[in-house]
Amino acid sequence: MPRANANGAVVTRFAPSPTGHLHAGGARTALFNWALARSQPGGRFLLRMEDTDRARSQAALAESILADLRWLGLDWDGEPVFQSARTPHYQRAIAELLAADLAYPAFETPGELDAMRGKAREHSPGGGFSYHRPPNWDRAAALAKAEAGAPHVIRLHLAAVLALCGAEREIFAVEDQVLGTVEFAADALDDFVLQRQDGGVTYHLAVVVDDDAQGVTHVLRGQEHLANTPRHQALQRALNLPRPHYAHLPVIQNPDGSKMSKRDREKGIAVDIEDFRRQGVLPEVLLNFLALLGYSPGEKLPDGRDLERFNREHLLRHFSLARVGRGNARFDRSKLAAFNQDSIAALPPAEFKAHWTTWCNRYAEDAWSAQAQKMGEARRALFLQALQPRSKSLADLTALDGPGAFALLKTHEFAYDEKAVSKWLRRGEPSGLERLRELRPLLAELAHFDPESIEAAVAGFCEARGIGLGKAAQPLRVAVTGGASSPPLGITLAILGQTETTARLDRCLAEIGGAQNSARKDSA
Repeated sequence: MPRANANGAVVTRFAPSPTGHLHAGGARTALFNWALARSQPGGRFLLRMEDTDRARSQAALAESILADLRWLGLDWDGEPVFQSARTPHYQRAIAELLAADLAYPAFETPGELDAMRGKAREHSPGGGFSYHRPPNWDRAAALAKAEAGAPHVIRLHLAAVLALCGAEREIFAVEDQVLGTVEFAADALDDFVLQRQDGGVTYHLAVVVDDDAQGVTHVLRGQEHLANTPRHQALQRALNLPRPHYAHLPVIQNPDGSKMSKRDREKGIAVDIEDFRRQGVLPEVLLNFLALLGYSPGEKLPDGRDLERFNREHLLRHFSLARVGRGNARFDRSKLAAFNQDSIAALPPAEFKAHWTTWCNRYAEDAWSAQAQKMGEARRALFLQALQPRSKSLADLTALDGPGAFALLKTHEFAYDEKAVSKWLRRGEPSGLERLRELRPLLAELAHFDPESIEAAVAGFCEARGIGLGKAAQPLRVAVTGGASSPPLGITLAILGQTETTARLDRCLAEIGGAQNSARKDSA
């Protein structure tokens, strides 16, 4: 029977393996487990590190996973459990199974197993290999051989477990709260390994023992684990343990239907939570986006569109496994980027500054610190004010190809856009360059170099000459940023500061103006 706690409370768990960083799929699994537990009165969300793979598990990766969960706001109850500290519990379970003849030692070498697989393929091309205890197996001799130290593994005796169920059943049925009833042929299962030759236990045994020890009532995991569930149910029957409720979540795929994998990461495509953090995605945005990978709020907006933007509180009020779909979920990175840009633009300035400061301290402290000191507090505030509505991510602010690059590059580091130069500096009578020569002393002598004073001075310049504001503003913008697009002119120049603005005007007049004068002399 499925497990039910005495108080009826839901207990879920997230059990990552610390052999890599937290994958987006793993974070979605953690989110759904967290949401199910937190949406129920008295629910508990537990964390367990499945670190029995001694060769690949790393303490630093475990801490990285914990840090990513905290960043997402997924809090857990109690202290994380590490399987590496629970070996005695697994050994007791193995001893119990051996004593009941529900498990046994097997001595085949890797080479012998390969030969057995080869024979199986000869008899059934395309078929799988299933290991079963030979009918003439001598239990006493095998136990004595194992006791004497012969290399061996411990396998579950599936036939004996089936007999406990009253008969050698042909079908294993998994009652899944997302997929419904899923049936597996019993003959497709085998006597799988519970303990390796080195004495370490396998995932299958550890997860069953620990789910029971932690009182887990609901196991939510990806559909790639569905094939493991009959094995786990067999073990639960062998150990006389209650069975938790199972719910297998939709597979997450790339937009082209391929699996999100390490190969994507090698191509520079974000896959792990650390990747999205580095890219400057807001935690609440990523949480919202991950929730949509298989879950539907089931609500409509006034215009008839599906509700997609919601916060943690909304998710907890409405989350239900009945709203989780069966079909594969597509990871639409362009939608995530749009979510992020809209959310950044909507943040109160103080929250935006807090998010960006946290991001900058983690990923761009060295690149930004010197520039920030050079700017001073007032100009930094203007920089954030100007860049917030123009940023798709927190990383945009320090990106040398982003909307704030004009303020980060030094006087001679940025390039001029030739189309902008041609349109705004070289054309006209008088030309934009000639306007710059008149504007340069005006700006250099301003007593207060703030946005309002700058804009008033430029407006007065244009009014005195009877020209439109663009005739002065655009040449100035091209001269100090290299292009025709930037934040409002007064803010742009104030961010750069009076000294830097003057230096950039001098560079433009020398490089562009000097080149133009040389061209005129040559043509003459």
